[in-house]
Parts: sequence; structure tokens; C-alpha cells
Amino acid sequence: MSAPAESADSVVIAGRYRGPPGSGNGGYTCGLLAAGMPMPVEVTLKQPPPLDRPLKVLQIGEDRVLMDDGEHIAEARRSTLDLLPPPCPGLGAATEAAARYHGLEEHAFPGCFVCGTDRAPGDGLRVFAGEVSGGMGGKETCEGLVACPWKPSAELAGPDGRVRPEFTWAALDCPGAWAWLHELENPLVLGRLTVAASAPVMAGRPHIVGGWRLGREGRKHYSGTVIWRADGTPCMRARATWIEIDAARFAAAG
Repeated sequence: MSAPAESADSVVIAGRYRGPPGSGNGGYTCGLLAAGMPMPVEVTLKQPPPLDRPLKVLQIGEDRVLMDDGEHIAEARRSTLDLLPPPCPGLGAATEAAARYHGLEEHAFPGCFVCGTDRAPGDGLRVFAGEVSGGMGGKETCEGLVACPWKPSAELAGPDGRVRPEFTWAALDCPGAWAWLHELENPLVLGRLTVAASAPVMAGRPHIVGGWRLGREGRKHYSGTVIWRADGTPCMRARATWIEIDAARFAAAG
């Protein structure tokens, strides 16, 4: 008898790791699903990820599908990523940029695990990527650069000190939206995230997270994001598709 074409496991997205009210942070969810897959990996979000209940992870060949009661929540597959990060702005410029984080003035999802201003240090990641002074010197491919420092805590890492995928993917998520949000009236939600890695992200060491605009098509906005070491070495990079939504969609959510 031949081996089965698919196998199943389960995961739970705890309420701590929410993004918009009532749903999991997109980057965290993508990283949880993609953990252990050979990179680059592309994850497409089909539905808002539910919180605090078991979700089935279906392995079909090299692909994975996140399911909730028969509904497809997300799909992960092997991919490619042809994306060159911009030069690292450096820790000093990133620290100055964080003080200009637009979310400090206006935030649709202040409880977001990654970029939420209501999350205390040690609870949320507090990745507050603000506009880098001077941008990218007029380079169109790196328009609207935002950045901030990030020193991941030991809680986010495995025994080897490497930050776990769900947290690196989470850090790569929100800065791509904030590259756009200072000029938009409506919020953005993540639709797709493709991630490649070139070096591990180590807990307890200073890093810099950056995001920049790649273009837009109607309600779709495209961004690049990157995690650099403090010396400017890129560790991980990502390309994201963001969807502009009606702000009232989440207004009544808890």
C-alpha cells in the first residue's frame, strides 16, 4: 500500500498573538504554519486566523494548509524571492525613526502583538517602524523606508538562541504596512507573505527591522521588509501583499 498523500497536526494561536481584534497576527500565523519548511516560503492568508482554539495543519506533499472546521485559513508552499533589501540605515537612524512611528498618533489595531501601542514591553514585540529621515536618496525601488531597532528577548528563541520562525515572520509583517499607512485613511491587513533567510536572528542581540513600498494595484499594496543585524548584515527579507479594508470592518470587534 502506498503512503498517504497527506497528514495532519494541529496548532493553537493564543490570544496574546492577535493582530486585528479577534484574529491572529498575520505574520505570526504565517511563520507558525511555515516553521521547518525549506525557504523561501510563500504563505497566503485566506481568512482571519481564529484565536484560542485548535486549528488543523494539513501536510499535502511539500505544501501545508491551515484549516478551521473545513475552512482554509492559510496555505504555505515553497517559492522564490527575488528581492534586494536597501542599505541598512544603522541603529542610530533606526532609533530616531522609531520616534516618528505613525502608530503613536493613530493606530487601527493598537492591541496588535507586533506593532500595537497598547502592548507593554515584554508582552508585545513593539516593532515601531517610523520614517527614516532622508528616505533612500530618491531610489524608487526603496520608496518610503521605515525602520526601528529590535532586540528580541530570550523568550522568543529556542534552546540554540535562534528566534523562532513565528516571531521572525511576525517582525517582518507590520513594518511593510507602516511604509504605507501614513498616507492612507483605511487600515491594511496582510494577504500574502513570502520570506527568505540568509542568517539566523539571535535573541539578546540588537537588530534593525525595515520596510519599504514596492507598488500598489487598487486596494492591494506591496511592500518589502527586512531584518538586519546591527552591523547591517541582512538576516531575513520578505515581500508582502497588503489589502486595504474598510475601517468599520473591525470597529465593533473586541
